[in-house]
Amino acid sequence: MGQCRRCGRSARVVSKTLGYCKQCIVRVFPQLRPHLEALHRRTRRLYGLPEEPPRASGGALCPLCHQRCRIAEGGRGYCGVRYREEGRVIKGGRPHEGNLSWYFDPLPTNCVADFVCPGGTGCGYPRYAMLPGPEYGYRNLAVFYHACSFNCLYCQNAHFRQETLSARRIPARELAEAVDSRTSCICYFGGDPTPQVLHALTTSKLALQRAGNRILRICWETNGAIREPLLQAMARLSLQSGGCIKVDLKAWTEEVHWALCGTSNQRTLQTIQKLAQWIPQRPEPPPLIISTTLVPGYVDEEEIRGIARFLARLNPEIPYRLLAFHPQFFLRDLPTTSRDHAHRCKEAAQREGLIRVEIGNLHLLSENY
Repeated sequence: MGQCRRCGRSARVVSKTLGYCKQCIVRVFPQLRPHLEALHRRTRRLYGLPEEPPRASGGALCPLCHQRCRIAEGGRGYCGVRYREEGRVIKGGRPHEGNLSWYFDPLPTNCVADFVCPGGTGCGYPRYAMLPGPEYGYRNLAVFYHACSFNCLYCQNAHFRQETLSARRIPARELAEAVDSRTSCICYFGGDPTPQVLHALTTSKLALQRAGNRILRICWETNGAIREPLLQAMARLSLQSGGCIKVDLKAWTEEVHWALCGTSNQRTLQTIQKLAQWIPQRPEPPPLIISTTLVPGYVDEEEIRGIARFLARLNPEIPYRLLAFHPQFFLRDLPTTSRDHAHRCKEAAQREGLIRVEIGNLHLLSENY
């Protein structure tokens, strides 16, 4: 059981790592921010990653994400993969190189979008899907990038941090050549594809050229903190190929988002607004899917109501996936999401007007806490 260091509230859903309950984080965030900043710096220091976005006077500006790092000679961006040396403007994450791992995932797979995508349902057949139902016998090329522009304390794929500073590189052409006739989609995730989006875009174009006229969907799983015009480039590839962009919106309240992820959610919200404008161009299969992990004690019904209300105003047909939290990384002291928590949040989202709401990772759900 944790106890809030400010109000003294004791509950199983107060993280000892964070040190504060959600109510205090929201109400007195300016007072708590120095402590939360110190926590995020400490978690990054353990992996040798930059503790905060660099703001070097006269430094080179990295244009890829919301952090807008200004990188000095010999320094690295917040993501850890973008760096500057020998007078070059920015190195790392360039079109011809990628710090990543990849594997084939048989379809249908445990994807955030599997309840609405061609690979999981046959939606869009025959133009965008190989089969009128789930694409058994086909596979997804899963590309896991070893970098991220967020610092989520509950990261479900935290192992990538051990590889971020690695010198290994996989050229875009080599990755594209892994696509074969049984590969019907590519999904870029991680970490996050944003710090290495130039590599992903190059890989996608080469792979689509190799595929010719056959189906090859381009999909992304991202925190949505990418900047223009790169967002449009991603969206075009997905829209034309039958793929989708899966945006993980961590929390509605900016203070809660900052406490959990070490950064604001404003760029993510702007990205979702922009992507929602593309939906009329190809309603099916849906080009935009949103997900949120239900972190006990912090991402509650109130957070889900705010997100759902925002999405419903954009388009009530936007698919929304609620994901079960599992104790990971620095939030190992919280319980897994309970069934009651998940179903209350699903009902809250539906009451706000969203039509397609699903609970994912059902096997992780616990009994009520």
